[in-house]
Amino acid sequence: MDDMAFVRSVQADNGNHPAAVFQMNTGFVTPGSPSLGAWLTFGLGAENQNLPAYVALPDFRSIPFSGTQQWGSGFLPAAYQGTVLRWKGEAIRDLQPPEGLSPQARQSERELLRSLNQEYLKDHFTNPDLQARLDSYELSYRMQTEVPAVLDIDRESAAVKEMYGLNDPVTLSFGKRCLMARKLVEHGVRYVQLYTPSQSWDAHLDIKKNHLKNAQETDKPIAALIRDLKQRGLLESTLLVWMGEFGRTPDTPADQKTKGRDHNPQAMTIWFAGGGIKKGALAGATDDLGFKAIQDVYHIRDVHATILHLMGLNDMRLTYYHAGRNRRLTDTGGRLISQVLA
Repeated sequence: MDDMAFVRSVQADNGNHPAAVFQMNTGFVTPGSPSLGAWLTFGLGAENQNLPAYVALPDFRSIPFSGTQQWGSGFLPAAYQGTVLRWKGEAIRDLQPPEGLSPQARQSERELLRSLNQEYLKDHFTNPDLQARLDSYELSYRMQTEVPAVLDIDRESAAVKEMYGLNDPVTLSFGKRCLMARKLVEHGVRYVQLYTPSQSWDAHLDIKKNHLKNAQETDKPIAALIRDLKQRGLLESTLLVWMGEFGRTPDTPADQKTKGRDHNPQAMTIWFAGGGIKKGALAGATDDLGFKAIQDVYHIRDVHATILHLMGLNDMRLTYYHAGRNRRLTDTGGRLISQVLA
């Protein structure tokens, strides 16, 4: 808790899940815009040329609304979309070459394929998707040795595995993905996005049962991630953001027999930790009921502007020309959440 900063007055524009999740990830309630991770990799590039700059770690028991579009590149070149890694089984399917194929044969095949691709590209150089596809082939080849080494959980100590909850089936999924996130950050991945838990936080019915289960899955692993980053000297150079697409109402609808909560885009609490964050800071407040943000109210675009700022980018200057105008993650611009900045 001492390393976190809380913003208790964030508002969204829409109370429907698909639109709100799009806004959380892309700044807009409609599909087709680049995700935050795509904008960051567009602005900052890749640090490790053998790994994707942007990785998504979903729990495949509960895929977010609209699935892969949530880590897509939108109108940015396809090279900036997120790469999905799986926490169970092969991290990336079909990454490894067939058994029995020698390194020399693999290299010969790669050189031949590269030559053919470059010849084809000369006649189709105006197609950005083609170049992105060719780049992805090259990255896949380099990842064949890098990914297994980076994500080798067996190299971790028993104490680290226990800290993340890998010995407990309740925390195994999120715990392993938090540990994967730490290892990816250690090896230069710019942006890692985790989705949790195995079921939705959407507790229209029986909020106590729902939130207890979800908290049991997430509390220990996320605390372990913060602690682990701090112990390794990585927390000050890593920004963590925990948020959903909107908040919940403080009341139970009269027509519900079991106590739950409805969607509430008028008030949401999020937290930051790590690089550039003022530890223990509090920003904003709601009314007495917790229904509506009334003090230091911030919008999703302000959250995005603050994240870009902490990553060394100006939200008004990070633009891409599309459909006749310069497009931005924050559209017309966002305000920095100054209370949480160190």
